[in-house]
Amino acid sequence: MKIIGINGSPRVGGNTDILLDKLLEGAKSKGAEVEKVILNTLKFSPCQECENIRDDGTCIIEDDMQPLYKKIEDADAIILASPIFFGSLSAQTKMMIDRFQCAWRAKYIFKKDTFNKKRNGAFISVEASRRQDFFDNAKAIVKNLFAAINADYEEELFCSGVDGKEGILKYPNALKKAFEIGQGIAVERGVI
Repeated sequence: MKIIGINGSPRVGGNTDILLDKLLEGAKSKGAEVEKVILNTLKFSPCQECENIRDDGTCIIEDDMQPLYKKIEDADAIILASPIFFGSLSAQTKMMIDRFQCAWRAKYIFKKDTFNKKRNGAFISVEASRRQDFFDNAKAIVKNLFAAINADYEEELFCSGVDGKEGILKYPNALKKAFEIGQGIAVERGVI
């Protein structure tokens, strides 16, 4: 059982990162193999809507997205974590998602499924205000990504009113819920 956690926050050690770590810790406690990717440390460009795009769903741009595509393809579950910036996902997260246009095109136009194995998906998001519509905006984009890569949108954890770099530590119930989601994903995928 492989679970990949993708941190779309520019801040390592911040609220999004802490929640993601807690979720991955829960999955690991049930025997899952976990890996965390921090998008802000990768070197990749936004989607260029290339005219000479391949029909097989692979991206022609050679950068740090290539290994990430492979990790997602091999994973049994994907955990995407992003803070809310200006009412939706962080730029890092949205930039990564846009790079899956090649997979979307292959799946829905050419009927070629490059991410052919089913996987579970979960979305974690943190924001300082208390605007549910911001989470709804982000969730709609994440659901589109998950559909393109055959990830079932199984779980979500939205934490509002969380401000400051480690503000989430004041919310032990959110940390507990993240841990339990991780355990649940590992159990559901048949680790134990």
